[in-house]
Amino acid sequence: MKIIDAHMHLSNIKEFRDTAKKLSFVDYSNEGIIKEYEETGVILGVGMGLTETESSGFPNPEARTPMGLDLEDSIPSNIMYCAGINPYTLNEKSLINLEKELQKSNVVGIKIYLGYYPFYAFDKIYDPVYALAEKYDLPVVFHTGDTYSERGLLKYSHPLTLDEVAVGYRNVRFMMAHFGDPWVLTGAEVVYKNSNMYADLSGLLVGTKADFRAKLNSRFFNHLKHALDYCDHYDRLLFGTDWPLAPIAVYIDFIKSLIPEEHWEEVFFQNALKVFPKIKNYVS
Repeated sequence: MKIIDAHMHLSNIKEFRDTAKKLSFVDYSNEGIIKEYEETGVILGVGMGLTETESSGFPNPEARTPMGLDLEDSIPSNIMYCAGINPYTLNEKSLINLEKELQKSNVVGIKIYLGYYPFYAFDKIYDPVYALAEKYDLPVVFHTGDTYSERGLLKYSHPLTLDEVAVGYRNVRFMMAHFGDPWVLTGAEVVYKNSNMYADLSGLLVGTKADFRAKLNSRFFNHLKHALDYCDHYDRLLFGTDWPLAPIAVYIDFIKSLIPEEHWEEVFFQNALKVFPKIKNYVS
Protein backbone atom coordinates (compact mmCIF):
# COMPACT_ATOMS: atom_id res chain seq x y z
CA MET A 1 0.00 0.00 0.00
CA LYS A 2 1.31 3.42 -0.97
CA ILE A 3 1.30 5.98 1.85
CA ILE A 4 1.33 9.78 1.89
CA ASP A 5 2.33 11.52 5.12
CA ALA A 6 0.05 14.57 5.00
CA HIS A 7 1.58 16.34 8.01
CA MET A 8 5.24 16.35 8.99
CA HIS A 9 8.01 18.82 9.82
CA LEU A 10 11.46 19.57 8.53
CA SER A 11 12.23 22.92 10.15
CA ASN A 12 15.05 24.12 12.36
CA ILE A 13 12.88 24.44 15.48
CA LYS A 14 14.40 23.86 18.92
CA GLU A 15 11.30 22.05 20.24
CA PHE A 16 11.46 19.57 17.38
CA ARG A 17 15.17 18.92 17.82
CA ASP A 18 14.69 18.38 21.57
CA THR A 19 11.72 16.06 21.01
CA ALA A 20 13.68 13.93 18.56
CA LYS A 21 16.62 13.71 20.98
CA LYS A 22 14.73 13.08 24.22
CA LEU A 23 11.29 11.61 23.43
CA SER A 24 10.92 9.96 20.02
CA PHE A 25 14.62 9.16 19.41
CA VAL A 26 14.38 9.65 15.66
CA ASP A 27 17.13 10.98 13.42
CA TYR A 28 15.73 14.46 12.77
CA SER A 29 17.48 15.16 9.47
CA ASN A 30 16.97 14.79 5.74
CA GLU A 31 18.79 11.48 5.90
CA GLY A 32 16.63 10.34 8.79
CA ILE A 33 13.27 11.02 7.14
CA ILE A 34 14.38 9.57 3.79
CA LYS A 35 15.42 6.36 5.54
CA GLU A 36 12.20 6.06 7.56
CA TYR A 37 10.06 6.69 4.48
CA GLU A 38 11.94 4.07 2.46
CA GLU A 39 11.52 1.49 5.23
CA THR A 40 7.77 2.09 5.62
CA GLY A 41 6.53 2.63 2.06
CA VAL A 42 5.79 6.34 2.46
CA ILE A 43 6.18 7.80 -1.02
CA LEU A 44 5.66 11.47 -0.17
CA GLY A 45 5.49 13.82 2.80
CA VAL A 46 3.82 17.21 3.20
CA GLY A 47 5.88 19.46 5.45
CA MET A 48 4.33 22.33 7.38
CA GLY A 49 6.24 25.56 6.75
CA LEU A 50 7.59 26.92 10.02
CA THR A 51 10.57 29.00 11.08
CA GLU A 52 11.91 30.71 14.20
CA THR A 53 14.53 33.41 14.54
CA GLU A 54 17.45 33.42 16.95
CA SER A 55 15.79 36.06 19.12
CA SER A 56 12.69 34.02 19.87
CA GLY A 57 11.44 30.46 19.80
CA PHE A 58 8.18 29.43 18.18
CA PRO A 59 5.61 30.98 18.12
CA ASN A 60 7.77 33.74 16.77
CA PRO A 61 6.19 37.12 15.99
CA GLU A 62 9.23 38.07 13.89
CA ALA A 63 9.17 35.11 11.49
CA ARG A 64 8.69 36.18 7.89
CA THR A 65 5.62 35.19 5.87
CA PRO A 66 5.70 32.84 4.06
CA MET A 67 7.50 30.32 6.27
CA GLY A 68 9.12 27.27 4.71
CA LEU A 69 11.25 24.24 5.62
CA ASP A 70 14.73 25.18 6.80
CA LEU A 71 16.17 22.23 8.73
CA GLU A 72 18.87 21.84 6.07
CA ASP A 73 19.90 23.73 2.95
CA SER A 74 17.91 21.41 0.67
CA ILE A 75 14.56 19.62 0.84
CA PRO A 76 14.27 15.93 -0.17
CA SER A 77 12.62 15.47 -3.56
CA ASN A 78 9.71 13.49 -2.10
CA ILE A 79 8.72 16.18 0.40
CA MET A 80 6.38 19.02 -0.58
CA TYR A 81 5.27 21.72 1.82
CA CYS A 82 2.59 24.14 2.90
CA ALA A 83 3.68 27.77 3.12
CA GLY A 84 3.38 28.92 6.74
CA ILE A 85 1.63 32.16 7.76
CA ASN A 86 2.67 34.51 10.55
CA PRO A 87 -0.23 36.98 10.96
CA TYR A 88 2.09 39.52 12.56
CA THR A 89 4.08 39.79 9.32
CA LEU A 90 1.10 39.44 6.98
CA ASN A 91 1.07 42.63 4.91
CA GLU A 92 0.91 43.76 1.30
CA LYS A 93 4.52 42.82 0.61
CA SER A 94 4.34 39.42 2.27
CA LEU A 95 1.11 38.62 0.42
CA ILE A 96 2.93 39.26 -2.86
CA ASN A 97 5.70 36.93 -1.69
CA LEU A 98 3.13 34.35 -0.59
CA GLU A 99 1.49 34.36 -4.00
CA LYS A 100 4.87 33.77 -5.65
CA GLU A 101 5.54 30.94 -3.20
CA LEU A 102 2.23 29.25 -3.98
CA GLN A 103 3.21 29.01 -7.64
CA LYS A 104 6.22 26.80 -6.87
CA SER A 105 5.78 23.17 -7.88
CA ASN A 106 6.64 21.82 -4.42
CA VAL A 107 4.28 24.14 -2.50
CA VAL A 108 0.98 22.31 -2.13
CA GLY A 109 -0.95 24.35 0.45
CA ILE A 110 -1.00 26.97 3.19
CA LYS A 111 -0.54 26.46 6.94
CA ILE A 112 -2.07 28.69 9.64
CA TYR A 113 -1.00 28.20 13.25
CA LEU A 114 -4.11 28.77 15.34
CA GLY A 115 -3.40 28.95 19.07
CA TYR A 116 0.27 29.69 18.55
CA TYR A 117 -0.73 33.08 17.21
CA PRO A 118 -3.66 34.83 18.96
CA PHE A 119 -5.99 35.12 15.98
CA TYR A 120 -9.12 33.11 15.23
CA ALA A 121 -9.48 31.32 11.90
CA PHE A 122 -12.29 33.72 11.00
CA ASP A 123 -10.24 36.85 11.74
CA LYS A 124 -10.33 39.25 8.79
CA ILE A 125 -6.55 39.28 8.69
CA TYR A 126 -6.67 35.88 6.96
CA ASP A 127 -9.21 36.86 4.28
CA PRO A 128 -6.50 37.60 1.64
CA VAL A 129 -4.92 34.22 2.40
CA TYR A 130 -8.20 32.40 1.77
CA ALA A 131 -8.63 34.36 -1.45
CA LEU A 132 -5.24 33.13 -2.65
CA ALA A 133 -6.11 29.57 -1.63
CA GLU A 134 -9.24 29.73 -3.76
CA LYS A 135 -7.41 31.35 -6.69
CA TYR A 136 -4.77 28.62 -6.83
CA ASP A 137 -7.02 25.73 -5.72
CA LEU A 138 -4.84 25.00 -2.71
CA PRO A 139 -5.94 23.85 0.75
CA VAL A 140 -5.53 25.74 4.01
CA VAL A 141 -4.31 23.64 6.93
CA PHE A 142 -5.08 24.85 10.46
CA HIS A 143 -3.32 23.82 13.63
CA THR A 144 -6.07 22.85 16.07
CA GLY A 145 -6.17 21.44 19.58
CA ASP A 146 -3.38 21.35 22.12
CA THR A 147 -0.40 23.58 21.42
CA TYR A 148 3.16 22.26 21.64
CA SER A 149 4.12 25.37 23.59
CA GLU A 150 2.99 26.82 26.89
CA ARG A 151 2.85 30.21 25.20
CA GLY A 152 -0.03 29.11 22.98
CA LEU A 153 -3.61 30.19 23.73
CA LEU A 154 -6.05 27.31 23.42
CA LYS A 155 -9.22 29.32 22.79
CA TYR A 156 -7.88 30.22 19.33
CA SER A 157 -7.15 26.60 18.39
CA HIS A 158 -10.49 25.06 19.36
CA PRO A 159 -11.89 23.19 16.31
CA LEU A 160 -15.36 24.73 16.65
CA THR A 161 -13.92 28.03 15.40
CA LEU A 162 -13.31 26.43 12.00
CA ASP A 163 -17.02 25.99 11.33
CA GLU A 164 -17.44 29.70 10.57
CA VAL A 165 -14.60 29.64 8.06
CA ALA A 166 -15.87 26.49 6.36
CA VAL A 167 -19.29 28.08 5.90
CA GLY A 168 -17.88 31.42 4.76
CA TYR A 169 -15.48 29.98 2.18
CA ARG A 170 -17.28 27.07 0.57
CA ASN A 171 -14.91 27.00 -2.42
CA VAL A 172 -11.82 26.44 -0.25
CA ARG A 173 -10.71 23.07 1.09
CA PHE A 174 -9.66 23.20 4.73
CA MET A 175 -7.79 20.61 6.77
CA MET A 176 -7.99 20.49 10.54
CA ALA A 177 -4.64 19.29 11.84
CA HIS A 178 -4.66 16.78 14.71
CA PHE A 179 -8.47 16.34 14.43
CA GLY A 180 -8.75 19.07 17.09
CA ASP A 181 -7.34 16.79 19.80
CA PRO A 182 -8.31 16.71 22.67
CA TRP A 183 -11.63 18.19 21.40
CA VAL A 184 -11.93 15.49 18.76
CA LEU A 185 -15.69 15.02 19.15
CA THR A 186 -16.15 18.69 18.27
CA GLY A 187 -13.66 18.25 15.45
CA ALA A 188 -15.66 15.27 14.21
CA GLU A 189 -18.84 17.35 14.10
CA VAL A 190 -17.15 20.14 12.12
CA VAL A 191 -15.87 17.60 9.58
CA TYR A 192 -19.22 15.76 9.50
CA LYS A 193 -21.17 18.98 8.89
CA ASN A 194 -18.93 20.66 6.30
CA SER A 195 -18.09 18.92 3.03
CA ASN A 196 -15.08 21.22 2.50
CA MET A 197 -13.51 20.33 5.88
CA TYR A 198 -10.97 17.51 6.21
CA ALA A 199 -8.86 16.43 9.18
CA ASP A 200 -5.48 14.83 9.59
CA LEU A 201 -4.73 12.33 12.34
CA SER A 202 -1.22 13.51 13.11
CA GLY A 203 0.40 14.35 16.41
CA LEU A 204 -2.00 12.40 18.63
CA LEU A 205 0.84 11.12 20.81
CA VAL A 206 4.53 11.87 21.24
CA GLY A 207 7.10 9.17 21.91
CA THR A 208 8.29 5.67 21.13
CA LYS A 209 6.67 2.32 20.38
CA ALA A 210 6.54 1.59 24.11
CA ASP A 211 4.70 4.86 24.78
CA PHE A 212 2.08 4.08 22.13
CA ARG A 213 1.62 0.52 23.38
CA ALA A 214 1.02 1.73 26.94
CA LYS A 215 -1.60 4.28 25.87
CA LEU A 216 -3.38 1.85 23.54
CA ASN A 217 -3.75 -0.57 26.43
CA SER A 218 -5.40 2.12 28.56
CA ARG A 219 -8.45 4.38 28.15
CA PHE A 220 -6.31 7.18 26.73
CA PHE A 221 -7.68 6.95 23.18
CA ASN A 222 -11.33 6.26 24.02
CA HIS A 223 -12.28 9.83 23.12
CA LEU A 224 -10.61 9.46 19.74
CA LYS A 225 -12.33 6.16 18.96
CA HIS A 226 -15.67 7.74 19.85
CA ALA A 227 -14.98 10.69 17.54
CA LEU A 228 -13.95 8.49 14.61
CA ASP A 229 -17.15 6.47 14.93
CA TYR A 230 -19.25 9.63 15.25
CA CYS A 231 -17.65 11.37 12.28
CA ASP A 232 -17.89 8.27 10.05
CA HIS A 233 -16.30 10.17 7.17
CA TYR A 234 -13.20 8.18 6.33
CA ASP A 235 -13.34 9.89 2.95
CA ARG A 236 -12.17 13.10 4.68
CA LEU A 237 -9.58 11.83 7.16
CA LEU A 238 -5.87 11.82 6.31
CA PHE A 239 -2.86 10.00 7.67
CA GLY A 240 -0.11 12.26 9.01
CA THR A 241 2.68 11.70 11.53
CA ASP A 242 3.75 15.12 12.83
CA TRP A 243 7.30 13.72 12.53
CA PRO A 244 9.66 14.02 14.41
CA LEU A 245 7.19 13.53 17.28
CA ALA A 246 7.14 9.75 16.72
CA PRO A 247 8.84 7.16 14.49
CA ILE A 248 7.07 6.70 11.15
CA ALA A 249 6.60 2.91 11.47
CA VAL A 250 5.14 3.26 14.95
CA TYR A 251 2.67 5.90 13.82
CA ILE A 252 1.54 3.88 10.81
CA ASP A 253 0.75 0.89 13.02
CA PHE A 254 -1.04 3.17 15.48
CA ILE A 255 -3.36 4.64 12.84
CA LYS A 256 -3.99 1.21 11.33
CA SER A 257 -5.20 0.07 14.75
CA LEU A 258 -7.82 2.86 14.76
CA ILE A 259 -9.04 2.81 11.16
CA PRO A 260 -11.07 -0.10 9.70
CA GLU A 261 -8.94 -1.88 7.11
CA GLU A 262 -11.46 -1.26 4.34
CA HIS A 263 -10.70 2.47 4.68
CA TRP A 264 -6.89 2.28 4.78
CA GLU A 265 -6.50 3.13 1.08
CA GLU A 266 -8.56 6.31 1.55
CA VAL A 267 -6.94 7.49 4.77
CA PHE A 268 -3.34 6.60 3.93
CA PHE A 269 -3.34 7.68 0.29
CA GLN A 270 -6.41 8.70 -1.72
CA ASN A 271 -7.69 11.49 0.53
CA ALA A 272 -4.37 13.32 0.35
CA LEU A 273 -4.75 13.49 -3.44
CA LYS A 274 -8.14 15.18 -2.98
CA VAL A 275 -6.89 17.72 -0.45
CA PHE A 276 -3.56 18.44 -2.18
CA PRO A 277 -4.21 18.12 -5.95
CA LYS A 278 -0.67 19.26 -6.90
CA ILE A 279 0.59 16.00 -5.37
CA LYS A 280 -0.93 14.11 -8.30
CA ASN A 281 1.87 15.46 -10.50
CA TYR A 282 4.36 13.65 -8.27
CA VAL A 283 2.64 10.30 -7.68
CA SER A 284 1.19 9.74 -11.17
